[in-house]
Order: sequence, then structure tokens, then C-alpha cells
Amino acid sequence: MKKTAILLIIFLASIGVFAQDRDKMERDRAALQKELKEIQSVYNKVKGETRVNLGQLNLLQKKMAVQNKYINNINGEIKHLNNDIYLSTLELNRMQKQLDTLKTQYSRSVVYAYKTKSTYDYLNFIFSANDFNDALKRVAYLRTYRVYRQQQVENILQTQKEIELRKQQLLGKKNQKSSALSNQTHQMKELEDQKKEKDVVVNKLKSKEKELGKQIADRKKKDAQLKNSIAAIIRREIEARKKAEEEENKRLAAIEKARTTSTTASSSTASAPAASPAKTRTTTSAANIPLNEKEVILSNSFASNRGKLPHPVDNGYVSIPFGPYKVPGTSLSGDNPGLTYTTPSPGATVKSVFDGEVLSVFNLGDGTQAVTITHGKYFTTYSNLSGVSVGKGSSVKTGQAIGRAAADDEGGSGGKVDFILMVEMKNVNPGLWLRR
Repeated sequence: MKKTAILLIIFLASIGVFAQDRDKMERDRAALQKELKEIQSVYNKVKGETRVNLGQLNLLQKKMAVQNKYINNINGEIKHLNNDIYLSTLELNRMQKQLDTLKTQYSRSVVYAYKTKSTYDYLNFIFSANDFNDALKRVAYLRTYRVYRQQQVENILQTQKEIELRKQQLLGKKNQKSSALSNQTHQMKELEDQKKEKDVVVNKLKSKEKELGKQIADRKKKDAQLKNSIAAIIRREIEARKKAEEEENKRLAAIEKARTTSTTASSSTASAPAASPAKTRTTTSAANIPLNEKEVILSNSFASNRGKLPHPVDNGYVSIPFGPYKVPGTSLSGDNPGLTYTTPSPGATVKSVFDGEVLSVFNLGDGTQAVTITHGKYFTTYSNLSGVSVGKGSSVKTGQAIGRAAADDEGGSGGKVDFILMVEMKNVNPGLWLRR
């Protein structure tokens, strides 16, 4: 009995939590369905290409990862439904026992009323009172008893309605569970099909390991060149800022010296208030890169938008993630200094992910260009551009177009953009800063 009571308390306390969890799961499921649809739309455009590349494989792997999340979401829904069904069944059993008790009590009162139903018995009960007050109490008791019987009937009817409602709710939950299980089976089949499709792509890549190896070697060479160019740009910027800082400090020191001399001279002839010292320029950051007040504000604003920055391209997808990666089924591996985006077609607009100033526009030696933008102590680089719409020293805003994506040089029919993020001289994962 105690165990049942405890479970019922848990049930009542969990109703609100389950409702919140279900709402969140439904929102997550809708987002996952949308993401799967978008990935499938892009994949449909590349899966028919005769020349299989890493982008296809990574896109398929991403789709499988989202599919797994979708299945886990359905599993969570089934788990919550099982809990709801179990606790609802306990509550329904409790209410049925309560109804049985009410009916038993009512039947007893009906039997008693039947036995004492004659007017003579009622009158005899009243007139057998010891005094007038006792008679009034007996009349009041009879009235109360009639109200009690009416209340019993109302309680029985209300409990019956509540039981029927609970049964309908329980049936609805069971139907939800049946639908969820059916969806789970369908999504599991989808995942199995995706695994088979992945195996086909992996086998194709394996059969072209030599060609793919050359692509990765070329990419490593190009990445090294790009990283060296970015490092040189940032070093020049640091030196320029340090030089500007030194010159500003010299200027301020000269002003301070002049003020001190003027104050000393005037103090010999008249009493004068001491001159306030000239303000020094606070420009240092955590890693020796000078920042003026405006750059400090910009850096802090960039940092506060971690995980919220827009992607540099619309309708594109990350075909090669940041960091070390291996090609399944082969001995090949690579190390991406940023995120590689594939766009549906060359010429897609490339946008700045945050406010800043263009530090450099440079050529990569293969007919493509790159743009490096400073955001205080943060630096973003957009490479493999077929055209650039900004110049060195240009101020840019978040989402402003800075160029166009060049064609994919690794076998795809779309465009390609490499996006690199540096925090001072440190290469970091841009994916952690971009909007999920």
C-alpha cells in the first residue's frame, strides 16, 4: 500500500516534468527533421557525381550522426510514454478501487434506507427523542443523511467520469507509443540504408586511394602555405600595433614632460594646482598583442558571441571538419586547420562572420584569393575565393559579403571555401564559435 502511494506521489509530481520534457523533445525532433531534410537535399545533388570525394563521405557521416540523434530522440519519447503508461495505469487502478469503495458504501446506505423506509420509522425515530432539542438534532441528522446519500451518488458519477477520461488518456498514450515504435522502426531502417550507402562510398574511395592520396598531399601543401601566409599577416599586424603603441607612448611622455616643466616654472612665481598626468595608453592583451580601446571592445564582443556567429556561407555544409581526420578504409589521413565548406555551386556569396577590418587580401598561387579580417585579437580567414569585393583597410560588418566561392578543386561539382579562425597566433576550431 505504501509503495503504491509513493508511486502515485511520484506520478503527480512528474506530470509537469514529463510535459516539459515532451515539449523539448518535440522541438528537438522538429529541428532534427529539418536538418535531415536539408542534408538530404544537398546530398541528392552530390551523390550522383561520378568522382567520389571526401565531401560526399563527410556529408553522409554527418547525416548518419543526425539520424542517430533522431533515433535517440524517439527512444526518449518511448521511455517517457512507458513511464506515463505505467504510472497512469497505477492511478487508474487506484481510482477504480476508490469507485468500488464508494459503491460499497452507497449500497450499504441504500440497504439501510430500505429497511427504514417507512414514514412510521422516521416519525418513530423523531418522536422517541428525550426532549425537543434532541428531536431537532434528529431531524437535522436525517437531512444530513439525505445530503450524504446525494453526495455519494455525485462522487460515484464524478469518479466514473474521471476513470473514463483516464482510460481515454491512457489509450491516447498507447497510440502515441505505437506510432513512436513504428517511426523508430522506419528510422532504424533509414540508418541501415545509410550505412550501406556509406560502405559503397568508402569502397569507391578505397579503390581510388592513390588519387585521393595525391589530393590530400596537395591539400596539406596548400594548407601549410595558407597557414604561413596568415601567420606572417598577423605578425606584421602585431609589429605594426607595437610600433604604434611605442609612438603613442612617446607622444604622451613628451606631453607629460612639457606639462611638468610648465608646472615647475609657474610654481616659482605663483601658487598653481598640480597638473594632472597625461593618460597612458592601455593596450596590452593576454598574449602580447597590443590592443587599443576600440579593439578591446571588439575582442570582448567577439568572445561574447561564441557559439552564435553566422556561418560564412549560406546553403553550404562542412565537408571536411576541423583537425585531424582519417579516410575510412584507407591508410590516408589529414589535418584541417579550419572548416572546409562545400556550396551547391561555385560563385556562392562568402560573408564575414563578425564586424572587423580587412587586414589583407592575397593570392594563393592557384588563381584563387583569400581574405583575412581582424576582430581585435581574433582573426578570420576566408580562402579559395574566385573573387573579392573588399580591400585592405575596409571596415566590414557581420554578414557582409566579402567575396565568392571558387570551384571545388577536389572533384566536386560545387564551390568550396576554407574558413580559419585564429586567436592571436593560436589556430582554434571555428565550429565552437559558429551557430549550431
